[in-house]
Amino acid sequence: MDAAAMKDEVARAALAHIEPGMRLGIGTGSTAEAFIRVLAPKVREGMRIVGVPTSERTAKLCAELGVPLATLEDLPELDLTIDGADEVDPRLRLVKGGGGALLREKIVAAASSRMLVIADRSKKVEHLGAFPLPIEVNGFGLLSTTLAIERAGAMLGLAGPIQLRMAGDKPFITDGGHLVIDASFGLIPDPEALSAALHAIPGVVEHGLFLGLATSVLLAGRDGIERLGAA
Repeated sequence: MDAAAMKDEVARAALAHIEPGMRLGIGTGSTAEAFIRVLAPKVREGMRIVGVPTSERTAKLCAELGVPLATLEDLPELDLTIDGADEVDPRLRLVKGGGGALLREKIVAAASSRMLVIADRSKKVEHLGAFPLPIEVNGFGLLSTTLAIERAGAMLGLAGPIQLRMAGDKPFITDGGHLVIDASFGLIPDPEALSAALHAIPGVVEHGLFLGLATSVLLAGRDGIERLGAA
């Protein structure tokens, strides 16, 4: 089973967690898009749900496939968010933001009673940090913010390349109009301490450590679906 097939399998497994009338947060990325593609036929068959998208890209695909949408202003409290992840550890702590939508993804997840993460088994790690940590930052004072991120990492014994994410020859811009710094810190022994240190930097808008948000995880592998956390 190739990666695309595993994404389709875990997306179909996520449907079992959807109930009629749900207010759904709908994530961003290739696995979330696989979920949208299996959700849309159920909607056409009469399943009543309303989705809140975590990115313009997600909103566009939902609109194309007929998945009804609202905003967080319309629905400030959600029943369930379904989203992917770049890494997940045994305590259901996540690294997210590879697609650049981490701020909206975190806001939507925090507004939800539950967060179901869907991914392939390669995203399961013992310790976070193999994937560069995305950090969404304000464009004003970029160099000062970058240096502050380096110092915050160094205080926790973390070091490695810290790079501004590019889109071709121009900086990548998030849906919120911010920039993204990818910090290759390597192994992160204390994600909570790093989260607090990054949040203390004024130029940091948000970071890709999702702590205490995921309530369950479905991981697709060649031998089926592995479940972590609550049902």
